[in-house]
Amino acid sequence: MRDTYVLGISMTRFGKYIEKSLQELAYGPIWEAIGESEVDPHDIGIIFAGNAYGGLITGQESVRGQVIMREAGIGDIPIINVENACASGSTALYLAHGAVASGEVDLALAVGVEKLFCGDTGQSLKALSTSADLEIEGRMGILFAGIYAMRVRAHMEQYGITREQLALTSVKNHDHGALNPHAQYRERTTVDEVLNSRMIADPITLLMTCPLGDGAAAALIGTKEMALRMEKRPVKIRASVLGSFGFPGKDGPSIAARVAKRAYKETNIEPKDVQVAELHDAVSPVELYLYEELGFCGPGESGRMIQERKTWYDGPLPVNTSGGLTAKGHPAGATGLAQVAEIVWQMRGEAGERQMSPLPHIGLVENGGGNVGGETAVVAVHILEARE
Repeated sequence: MRDTYVLGISMTRFGKYIEKSLQELAYGPIWEAIGESEVDPHDIGIIFAGNAYGGLITGQESVRGQVIMREAGIGDIPIINVENACASGSTALYLAHGAVASGEVDLALAVGVEKLFCGDTGQSLKALSTSADLEIEGRMGILFAGIYAMRVRAHMEQYGITREQLALTSVKNHDHGALNPHAQYRERTTVDEVLNSRMIADPITLLMTCPLGDGAAAALIGTKEMALRMEKRPVKIRASVLGSFGFPGKDGPSIAARVAKRAYKETNIEPKDVQVAELHDAVSPVELYLYEELGFCGPGESGRMIQERKTWYDGPLPVNTSGGLTAKGHPAGATGLAQVAEIVWQMRGEAGERQMSPLPHIGLVENGGGNVGGETAVVAVHILEARE
C-alpha cells in the first residue's frame, strides 16, 4: 500500500444558508481544495461525495454526488455517493485514502456537504432521527440528545464527574469557536450561562448541544510525490479506520475505543503521542467520555483534565481547536472532513488566532454517526502526521 497525503483542504463557514443548494455549498470548497493543491483537475481519478440527509431534506436522491459535481464542472470519472449518517464525510475520506493507497488512482477527491435548514425544524429533526434503528429506538421515541444524556449520566454516576466539569467542555469549545472564522457560533460563554441555559435532556443543556447547520468541506488526497511538490508542510494520512457497531457486552470496550485501538495499532502510535485532536462532540460533555475511550487519560480522570485546562488550544493536548461540533456547527455530511481540515491547518500553521505552538506532528480525528442497539452505528478514526 502506498502512502497518501492531504494535498488540498477547504470548507465553508458553517451556518444557515436557506437560499443555497447542496451544489452551491460544495462548489467553493471543491475548487479551493483543488486550487491549493496545484494539480490539474483532469488528473482526479475518482470522487466520493458524502451526504446524509439530502434526500429527506431536498428530495434529491440517488445521484446527489453527480448533481453536485456537474455544477462544479467535473465529470467523466467515477463519482460514488456516500451515505453513512454523521460520518458520511469521514467515510468519503476513508474511501479516497483507500483508492490512492491501493494504487487504483493517484488523485482522489472527497467531498462532504449537508443542508439541514429548510424552513421547517420539524422536518430537519425527523431526518436526523432516521439515523437510528427505527424498529427499536424509533418506536421508543428516543432522540440523540436523550441517548447522549443517558451515556453522560452513567459516566457521572460511575466516576463523580460534576455538572461544572460538563459545562467546561462547552466553555472551551465556544472559546475556540470565537477564534475560528469558519465556526457557526463565535460567541464565548461561561459555566453559569451553560448550566442555566434551557434543559434539553438532563444533564444536557442547550449550550452543550451542537446546532443544526448547512455547509460543505472537501479534501484532495494524493501521493507523496504530489505533496512534496507543494510549498506546504506535507500532511500524511497514517491511518483511516472505519468501524461499525458491535456486540461487546455490557462491560466491553466502546466502538470508539475499538476503532481507535485499530488505528493506533496500524500506525504504531500510542495515545500519548497525539498532540491535537478533533472529537465528535454532538453534545459537548461527550468529549470527557471520549478522552477516556481514546486513551488520553485514565477512567474517571477526564473531569480533572478539562478542569486543569489541558485540552484548551494552549494546553498540552488541545482538543476541538475548531470549536468542535458545539461551536463550529454540525452539517452532518461535511463534519468529518471539516475536522480533518482543522488538524491539517494546525499542522501547517494556518489556524490563525487559535494556532498551536509549536506546530503539532501527530493529530487524531474521531467522527461518529447514528445509533444502533444503543451504540454509535459508525465511527471513523483518522491519524495524520506532519514532519519537517
